[in-house]
Amino acid sequence: MASLSLQLVVLGAVLGVALAAAALILISFVAFVTATEMPPLHRHEEEKFFLNARGQKETLPSIRDSPTKQLSIVVPSYNEEKRLPIMMDEALGYLEERQKQDPTFTYEVIVVDDGSKDQTSKVAFKYCQKYGSDKIRVITLVKNRGKGGAIKMGVFSSRGEKILMADADGATKFPDVEKLEKGLRDLQPWPDQMAIACGSRAHLQTESIAQRSYFRTLLMYGFHFLVWFLCVKGIRDTQCGFKLLTREAASRTFSSLHIERWAFDVELLYIAQFFKIPIAEIAVNWTEIEGSKLVPFWSWLQMGKDLLFIRLRYLTGAWRLEKIRKMN
Repeated sequence: MASLSLQLVVLGAVLGVALAAAALILISFVAFVTATEMPPLHRHEEEKFFLNARGQKETLPSIRDSPTKQLSIVVPSYNEEKRLPIMMDEALGYLEERQKQDPTFTYEVIVVDDGSKDQTSKVAFKYCQKYGSDKIRVITLVKNRGKGGAIKMGVFSSRGEKILMADADGATKFPDVEKLEKGLRDLQPWPDQMAIACGSRAHLQTESIAQRSYFRTLLMYGFHFLVWFLCVKGIRDTQCGFKLLTREAASRTFSSLHIERWAFDVELLYIAQFFKIPIAEIAVNWTEIEGSKLVPFWSWLQMGKDLLFIRLRYLTGAWRLEKIRKMN
């Protein structure tokens, strides 16, 4: 009898392992066959231009052009007519004061309206009219691409030696860009002029846990574990929207990017680590702002699926970086 029970336990264990292996094979197969090739930077005709302060169309520049500004700030915006002005006022107040103190400092702010249904583009264009289209440019996408897709469009239309990603909610204090700049300098010498400084909220984790429900805390820890286990090692906060890249690093990583929605940061850093681009993680001041587009459970579930598929698609060869590496 005891022998029979033991055999049943062993059989159950074997079946469990076999089912798990079959499930992994099935998921890998689905990840492989549903993988798309490198998404081309397809622009609708209206997305090839921006309006200058007089309302006239001008052709957007390219990331492949030589830089003409020291700093480009790319602000992805989806239905941000209410939160965007607060962020823009703070950012432009800092940037204008910095330029007053150092007349050699040059910048541009690129607001990418990601197919908004509200007046985001009109609100942003008022800043273009006030400061001029050499400093403020608005790119209005015909349809929603996702945060990663919007940033990619902005990055590929930028003129800066360094490119800063900044969220429209203004959650990160804008003067902290100086911390990221110092983080980049500390990484020198940069291989092939490539380096990345990531703003980080990891130092605020204890405080944020105290304000979250147990369920959201569990989701957060689960996501961090999946990021570490599947994709990116050594970066505690991959999702902070405040990141500074050299022009060369931005061109290399965004040219290889597949994910265009919330998990794009993880793939971006995965690509950077593959190409051995040095990355600094820098603590920044951050405040949670109401109006987030993330739906706690479903957004985390979508990101978890994306993380698994990122790993499996690179692992199975559906997505490749080696050819790009050799070409470069």
